[in-house]
Amino acid sequence: MTSDFPRPLVDSAWLNGALSRPNLVILDVRTPPSGGFIPGSIHSDYAKAGWRATVDGVPGLLPDTAFLEALIGGLGIGNADHVVLVASGHSASDMGNATRVYWTFKTLGHDRVSVLDGGFAAWSADPANAVVQTAASRPATSFTAAPRDGLRATLPDVEAAVADGAAPLLDARSAEQFEGKAKSPQARAAGTLPGAALFDSSTIYSAADKRFLDGEAVKALADRAGAGNAPTTFCNTGHLASVSWFALSELAGIDGVKLYDGSMSEWTADPARPLKNGPA
Repeated sequence: MTSDFPRPLVDSAWLNGALSRPNLVILDVRTPPSGGFIPGSIHSDYAKAGWRATVDGVPGLLPDTAFLEALIGGLGIGNADHVVLVASGHSASDMGNATRVYWTFKTLGHDRVSVLDGGFAAWSADPANAVVQTAASRPATSFTAAPRDGLRATLPDVEAAVADGAAPLLDARSAEQFEGKAKSPQARAAGTLPGAALFDSSTIYSAADKRFLDGEAVKALADRAGAGNAPTTFCNTGHLASVSWFALSELAGIDGVKLYDGSMSEWTADPARPLKNGPA
């Protein structure tokens, strides 16, 4: 890995050897953090800092660009910095803290960003890795976004995909929610998007091994699910969907993957919108 072309996924051994690199920022996004911190890391609570916004009653949406610029710059992160994101790492849902913030940086045009594979759980499992009790801080700086299209699916995009069936839709939730046998409080009704296939995010991250599957294994799972070209991932609020988006786009290298951050929370808000496996 070179400093100019960061890999999307780095491991603890790489990070331990890179702690003194200039322009490296370790951003801990655990909610809440426990057990200490990686030396030099700064903390921004994923659930409380504003990485996701509620708009017109829909939770989990991408915040306004100006807000994100202020949030990131306020943490002391500038455009030249390579950001390594640290989640708890105990489950795929934990890793969603890091993958969703990773996707956010990408939508802002910032490519110098990576996810720590296994998160803090993998780091702290190795006694060779130091742990400190207090997060660091950095002086505020300027961060300027260069927003890019093509990573986010909006409600009209998904309505069109449901209507014409052209764009593959991948449900990152559990089989029970996909089949309409269980429902998140964020969704008004049980069920999934018409035409969607199941792509359970828990199958692409091993909690026991504290690591993501490699790109070839992710691609094999995607092929089995019928992901096709340019799929759109969704869940309930765009959290688990970011895990699938990260694995499909950044690890498997599938082109044109989009994340529908509104997900089932937004889709089911209107009873007129159709559901698969939902109420009759």
